[in-house]
Amino acid sequence: MEGAVKTMPEHAARPRALEAATMCEAFQLTAAERPDQVALRTIADGVSITFAEYAERVRRLAAGLHALGIRPGDTVGLLLTNRPEFHLVDTAAMHLGATPFSVYNTSSAEQIAYLLGDAENRVFVVEAAFLECARDAISQGGRVEHLVVLDATAEDSLTLEELELAEPGPDFDFEASWRAVQPQDLLTLIYTSGTTGPPKGVQLTHANEIAQCRGIDAVSHPRPGGSIISFLPHAHIADRGLSHYAQMTWGHTVTCCPDVTQVFAHVADVRPTFFGGVPRIWEKLKAALEAGIEAEPDQPKADATRQAIELGLRKVRLEQQGEPAPDQLREACERAEQAVFSKIRERLGLERCELYFIGAAPCPLEVLEFFAAIGIPICEVWGMSEITSVGTIVPPENLRLGTVGPPLPGVETRLAEDGELLIRGATVMAGYRNQPEKTAETIDADGWLHTGDIAVLDEAGFLKIIDRKKELIINAAGKNMSPANIEQQLKQGSPLIGQAIAIGDGRPYNVALIVLDPDASGPFAQQHGLADASPEAMAREPAVIDEVRAGVERANSHLSRVEQIKRFKVLANDWPAAGDELTPTMKLKRKPISSKYAAEIEALYAGA
Repeated sequence: MEGAVKTMPEHAARPRALEAATMCEAFQLTAAERPDQVALRTIADGVSITFAEYAERVRRLAAGLHALGIRPGDTVGLLLTNRPEFHLVDTAAMHLGATPFSVYNTSSAEQIAYLLGDAENRVFVVEAAFLECARDAISQGGRVEHLVVLDATAEDSLTLEELELAEPGPDFDFEASWRAVQPQDLLTLIYTSGTTGPPKGVQLTHANEIAQCRGIDAVSHPRPGGSIISFLPHAHIADRGLSHYAQMTWGHTVTCCPDVTQVFAHVADVRPTFFGGVPRIWEKLKAALEAGIEAEPDQPKADATRQAIELGLRKVRLEQQGEPAPDQLREACERAEQAVFSKIRERLGLERCELYFIGAAPCPLEVLEFFAAIGIPICEVWGMSEITSVGTIVPPENLRLGTVGPPLPGVETRLAEDGELLIRGATVMAGYRNQPEKTAETIDADGWLHTGDIAVLDEAGFLKIIDRKKELIINAAGKNMSPANIEQQLKQGSPLIGQAIAIGDGRPYNVALIVLDPDASGPFAQQHGLADASPEAMAREPAVIDEVRAGVERANSHLSRVEQIKRFKVLANDWPAAGDELTPTMKLKRKPISSKYAAEIEALYAGA
């Protein structure tokens, strides 16, 4: 498909920051090369900070943190939404040889208290909106001595402005401080989302992140000086790696998006050159585009758009099968690119985008095909916090949809006898904080990190992730199944199905709990004359149940008999990100779900 990737100009020279020994050096090189370029901003330039200003504020904040007693090896906690101040404080702490870490802002006081105790940070930087929760957490444990509060003044705390003005003392030498940081020093802690117990603190070094950036550059060649959006939680490795540290390497302008529901308003404002997101982001965008086509009052225009997409899909599917597109189809797709697809991308704000990534969870193949058809070729990646984010990536010039690509340069992979993916290389973490036994369980004596993911390797050396090793369904007859595959089919079965969890471990058949998609519920209610589109009301409506049942039947038609869903329950509530049921990146918390909805699950097996 002709589009942004195939028509982009030659890439600029390789960034000097890739030769840096630490992320401190990478930042200093990039800031010196791009002093007048905007480094950090908010939508519509509400805030705009150049690299020169960024570097100067880092120097002042580092001095302030030093005045509070922060020294090499200390930790600094941050509880912030996506905003420029995160980058300023985190980077300042890094330049002292300290280890900054972020806390999910949806965390409870009890959860935060656990992290404060494990990290033992004496400085905690929080937004005023989270101050009461932070105070509650501090009262429960840890050793926080200094609270820095943004957006307000509070008793026994500092403002960010006061921190910047603090005098560090005559022994402080900023230049010597950051130059003393070594590649094996800790760069950050990434606390896992705790789907299987208390979160573990993944310890990542400067050398880990430098290796990660070099590997990504070798495969995807991000354009230096591009524009990106930071919208995933800072506590997640994807945001830290692909926005915060990536900026230090490639000199991007980062626009901070504090509310993920507003991400595409930010896309329209930024016109990014690189954009990535979790599958749910792309699924919702696909649904919105399709709904827009259906609602188009100009019927000939809507029909032309549908026809163009169908042509694009035919071409993509032929290419994925290794077959050349006939000249007539290729020429028709070139006309569709000019008349339809380029305009869709421009309307979205993606006309400048050169790289599209997707990761963190499985993505339905039809979503990847749809976007490839309209000139948005998404490179699927696989990774985890323990390997500094990305371990494998589909090369932009060699899309193999449904795979996560080969390993990055410098990364070794192999499959264990049971199919578990093992990985080794310079991006593998230094270990879990305060948990040597968990580290030994995860990284064996030969340096192989046991990922817990079951994978297969295709003939081209591209990996395909099947499911989590511990999450495979083994039914009463001993049949192994991937719940993720079943759940993908369910979500494709009907636009009303927003989330689904397949259950059947040790059971005679599979059942599902289904949550309605709030974005699809409103239009469905309007179309069917329903007065109330709330989850509680919709879950009782016969028309809704009939549509979900039809969706389940469509899903079952793509599944083997043993995988099929025999019974389902539509729940009368939503599952928000970072709630009881989903992690911040929309992964299912299977054990908590099974516990919370035990009665509903047992009812589905009553009489079995």
